[in-house]
Amino acid sequence: MNVHSQNLLGSLLESAVSTHSSLLGRAVHAHIIRTHDTPLPSFLCNHLVNMYSKLDHLNSAQRVLSLTHPRNVVTWTSLISGCVHNARFLSALLHFSNMRRECVPPNDFTFPCIFKASALLHMPITGKQVHALALKGGQIFDVFVGCSAFDMYSKTGLRVDARNMFDEMPHRNLATWNAYISNAVQDGRCMDAVSAFKGFLCVGGKPNTITFCVFLNACVDMMSLELGKQLHGFIVRSGYKEDVSVSNGLIDFYGKCGDVVSSELVFNRIGRVIRNVVSWCSLIAALVQNHVEERACMVFLWARKEVEPTDFMISSMLSACAELGGLELGRSVHALAVKACVEENIFVGSALVDLYGKCGSIENAEQVFNEMPERNLVTWNAMIGGYAHQGDVDMALSLFEKMALGSCGIVPSYVTLVSVLSACSRAGTVERGLQIFESMRREHGIEPGSEHYACVVDLLGRSGLVDRAYEFIQKMPIHPTISVWGALLGACRMHGKTKLGKIAAEKLFELDPDDSGNHVVLSNLLASAGRWEEATTVRKEMRDIGIKKNVGYSWVAVKNRVHVFQAKDGSHEKSLEIQAMLAKLRGEMKKAGYVPDSNLSLFDLEEEEKASEVWYHSEKIALAFGLIALPHGVPIRITKNLRICGDCHSAIKFISRIVGREIIVRDNNRFHRFKDGFCSCKDYW
Repeated sequence: MNVHSQNLLGSLLESAVSTHSSLLGRAVHAHIIRTHDTPLPSFLCNHLVNMYSKLDHLNSAQRVLSLTHPRNVVTWTSLISGCVHNARFLSALLHFSNMRRECVPPNDFTFPCIFKASALLHMPITGKQVHALALKGGQIFDVFVGCSAFDMYSKTGLRVDARNMFDEMPHRNLATWNAYISNAVQDGRCMDAVSAFKGFLCVGGKPNTITFCVFLNACVDMMSLELGKQLHGFIVRSGYKEDVSVSNGLIDFYGKCGDVVSSELVFNRIGRVIRNVVSWCSLIAALVQNHVEERACMVFLWARKEVEPTDFMISSMLSACAELGGLELGRSVHALAVKACVEENIFVGSALVDLYGKCGSIENAEQVFNEMPERNLVTWNAMIGGYAHQGDVDMALSLFEKMALGSCGIVPSYVTLVSVLSACSRAGTVERGLQIFESMRREHGIEPGSEHYACVVDLLGRSGLVDRAYEFIQKMPIHPTISVWGALLGACRMHGKTKLGKIAAEKLFELDPDDSGNHVVLSNLLASAGRWEEATTVRKEMRDIGIKKNVGYSWVAVKNRVHVFQAKDGSHEKSLEIQAMLAKLRGEMKKAGYVPDSNLSLFDLEEEEKASEVWYHSEKIALAFGLIALPHGVPIRITKNLRICGDCHSAIKFISRIVGREIIVRDNNRFHRFKDGFCSCKDYW
């Protein structure tokens, strides 16, 4: 067969590789066998070895190699390259060793493959041996071989050797500088990456897409919005503002640095023709990270018109639904995940467990968790967190013990312990919670952080051990944070500890003077103790320094529409029906023995006025609307941006028994599941 025919067959084998078609490759191989005498020409053998190894048919590749005579460096390198391409790094090293036994010298294509295998197997000793071989053969001065050696040293943690390798390279190309900057960022040496980028520009280097994206990652790690903006200007001047990968990197950078407006501006400037699914995913993730979940949902709906949802996009949307408490919307995204065949993806599955746990549908969370073919730490933490939100300490501790015993192959993390201690706090399991806290260092090697200390303060405070909680704070080895003092203030409010409450409030005013919540809690604490003059003074101080109280809202979703209510709200289109329902409920509850808790009124009023005041809280109005708008038998799900008050909690228990409905209230702290006159929190909240 002539050279032209061999070239044609070689092209067909390359096409089989590019299209991942082993069927085409085997068909060409069969044709070669029928039309050629053995042994086959080395040119075709090399192509066959390359095709089989790249398509991960290593047995076939090795069989062809064994029939090839003579075997040259191209044949061996084709096999080694295919092994590395398919992450079979040990096989690559083994074949390299066999090649050396046949005294075939490696070339400048072989060495980069072996350096990569050594790096990803984290075998620096082997990498050094290969470096010596490349130095002996003179190939180390090749820019690609040198770059691969540098990358190997960087990835195996040998910083000094990596720096020496970089400094000794006679020629550095763009890939070398990119490798240096990238490894510096991955190693947490962001300032070193910045210096390298400047050095690259000083020697006349022209950055490419990879350079810009890596540098943006450095800006994210340093949370340096200003430096990233400077780079954005340089990107525009360099003519890369139309590059979709760079634009996606900018969207991600601005989102992670909290400038979601700039993320949207960059996205909107990408032409509709060139923006891709990564562009949409980056924008949705930026919105979710910055707690603009409603906007993220709108963007997701627009994205559906242009691209098919990916696992990353769906997991981001599920996170948005979880934060919004949007159970029905989350169910529809779950359906999309099933349709897209990504529901078994570990990230999607973890997001689903988190969604159902945060939306109070713990049965669905358990079902998803149990059906997942693989679970990671995030999955386990989400499930434990779901039980913690429900106050189900027994199930939370059961899962935690499975992790601690190692039966699931997952080791508890910092976040795991926060969830477990939170579950103990919400259930009043004081001794068990303290035991877990004390065992953190000893059994799990986790240094307690501010969140863990806050959980312990909350654990002690909720159970009435407020003085002991204050003593615990005074003995803390770290400076108490806002969450620690906030937990103590909440406990003082709950148990009427005015003196300690004032101490906690003063600390909070120092740490976070603009938070209205702390002033309101202190004012309520003083008011509940009958110290109206002091409570009024706190409110006056708020007004004097310009702090506005957070407005309480409750909302309920009916037929794809969210209905939002405030206290004493009479603006809703069904206000008359709502008021009639409230009046009816009030009469039936009075017969059933309900007595309003007038101590929860925020004003110095007469008793009769106080009773009327607490009756028109936003959660009661939302519940009355839910009873009007939702069919009997459908659970009523109410979300509240502040903590549910004690009177509303008591009232909803009565109502759940009177109307025979399941009522689920998610406030800013936890879930309350009311059924037949009882709450899932067992009145410990």
